[in-house]
Amino acid sequence: MTLSAQFTPCSFSQARQQLQTALQCITATEIVTVGTALERFCAENIHAPVNVPAFDNAAMDGYAFRAQDLNNHDELTLVGTALAGHAFEAPLKPGQALRITTGAPMPAGCDSVLPLEQAVLENSTTLNMRQIPIHAGQHRRCCGEDLTIGTTAIEKGRRLGPAELGLLAALGMSEILVQKRLRVAIFSTGDELNVAGHELGSGQIYDSNRITLHAMLTRLGAEITDLGVLSDDPETLTETLRLSAPQVDVILTSGGVSAGAADFTRQAFQRLGDMHFLAIQMRPGKPLAFGRIPHLTGNTYVFGLPGNPVAMMMSFIFLVRPALQLLAGAQFTPVPLIQAKATEAIYKKTGRTEFQRGNYDFQQCQVTPTDKQGSAMLTSMVQANCILVLPDEQTNIVPGDTISVVLMQGFV
Repeated sequence: MTLSAQFTPCSFSQARQQLQTALQCITATEIVTVGTALERFCAENIHAPVNVPAFDNAAMDGYAFRAQDLNNHDELTLVGTALAGHAFEAPLKPGQALRITTGAPMPAGCDSVLPLEQAVLENSTTLNMRQIPIHAGQHRRCCGEDLTIGTTAIEKGRRLGPAELGLLAALGMSEILVQKRLRVAIFSTGDELNVAGHELGSGQIYDSNRITLHAMLTRLGAEITDLGVLSDDPETLTETLRLSAPQVDVILTSGGVSAGAADFTRQAFQRLGDMHFLAIQMRPGKPLAFGRIPHLTGNTYVFGLPGNPVAMMMSFIFLVRPALQLLAGAQFTPVPLIQAKATEAIYKKTGRTEFQRGNYDFQQCQVTPTDKQGSAMLTSMVQANCILVLPDEQTNIVPGDTISVVLMQGFV
């Protein structure tokens, strides 16, 4: 990875591509129980060791029979019951049927199930099949119709959610190889920052970025080290980075990475690391630093995010979050977009990607921007349920135009 020490102007898509190209999965693997693997990333392709289902079985309560028998029999004789977990071992003779419950193995020779609510019983042992529409194979689950032995059940890099864990359990697996959790250190910088719960001094504000970062990283399943708020002192910043780098995989900072006279985080990065500074044509979130700090045990990746709270969040959601997933061994999955109709005019400067906060109407499939769009206004994130994604080539928007939207649920 060859990186530059000066700000490199680039588009949003170029910045995203640079990150994808520069980063490689850096985490080791470990074996965990399936019951504790929620939100972890699968570290190998999982191939089905058994068929799912393992045998032909009934898809609902009813009566099992042979469809071809109906060519010669209007009535079927009931000869027993098959229960889930208890197979009916004796083969059925022509003209016979069997009571069966959902999940019970299909008796030998039977290929169809008549649902219980459609059945007409002449007496306790005779099933009337006249004028009942039947097709062979109905309501039967076939052996291996979900998965056959040897097929890929879960791909390497897939995030393990409730459905994936359920599938692993259905395959009889009690343990799984996963990527180790990404170890991430975070800190905020700035003499103007104070910690919630303390009285503000003259010219101070409360630090919100570190809390927001911690929450978003928690949703990614990272192991987080909180280094607190650091003052605008190059020596302090440099020493903190130097001591922290060998302990973690990634360091995330907010503030101090632009080209201003007091942007000391940028100076500390340049002292220790192989860094790249981007001036991204996006709003909010123009400055971004990324690179690595070498140390005796390897390299630690570093991301310097903007100091303004909304700009920091946009940079994290659309650039850093996918990068961290890549580092953690996940499959690359772009942020999912949906389409919505704008309810009002929106000014858009061409040549840059803009992320505006808005509210998506699920019934009308319409979106309305929030009133406040400043990069320091966290209320816009609280009041919104979505983010409007306006690409470089987008021009001014008039009511009724179709635009792309990202739903905040799961990100914020």
